[in-house]
Amino acid sequence: MKIFKKIIFVLSILLIFAISIGIVQVGKGYDMYKEALEQMPLTEKISSIKEKDNYTKIEELPQIYINAVISVEDHRFYKHKGIDIIAIGRALVNDIKAMSFVEGGSTITQQLAKNIYFTQEKKITRKIAEVFMAFEIEKKYNKEEILELYINTMYFGDGYYTVKEACKGYFNKELNEMTDYEWTLLAGIPNAPSVYAPTKNPDLSKERQKQVIEKMIKNGYLTQEAADSIINNEFYE
Repeated sequence: MKIFKKIIFVLSILLIFAISIGIVQVGKGYDMYKEALEQMPLTEKISSIKEKDNYTKIEELPQIYINAVISVEDHRFYKHKGIDIIAIGRALVNDIKAMSFVEGGSTITQQLAKNIYFTQEKKITRKIAEVFMAFEIEKKYNKEEILELYINTMYFGDGYYTVKEACKGYFNKELNEMTDYEWTLLAGIPNAPSVYAPTKNPDLSKERQKQVIEKMIKNGYLTQEAADSIINNEFYE
């Protein structure tokens, strides 16, 4: 009985310690978020993005590319308000299993926050700041605006920072000349440009494309027949 009480006592101390650390980290993350906004308010940051050369309006992009991005990056994008609790829970379980940050669970809105305000380093304080910023973005912009901004702040590798640059650089094509095959391949690159860029690893790029297409099928954006047609038309579309 005494041993049981000791175990309960130790666990209670550990829980209090963990909660205390959590509160401190949330405070630091909030401070990081506020400091970022003080350096440049969100509206100014967004305006600067829209002034970039080759900024692409969402109406210029085909639905297959938009569906591919949503499927592979954040398939509950239209259902959440900035964070996806289900994705975070899954990522937490996988991270605990691996004893490392192997999965982030970030939504498109969180990734946009990271792209425009924060670094890519995987630190808990930065992740918390990212969440606060995601809520701020969702308050001020609708889903189509957020998706458009996200697509215009992704890095595609090889020095291409916009989708127009990537289309021209990788395929020597304008937006309206791209095929469904090329759009689905392009959608998979930003996850890890140094790995999936077709100029770096063409085979891995195609494997990543297959993952994109599989997720599109799973999420109801493509039938298996349509997916097969996209893959089979690689060389003659």
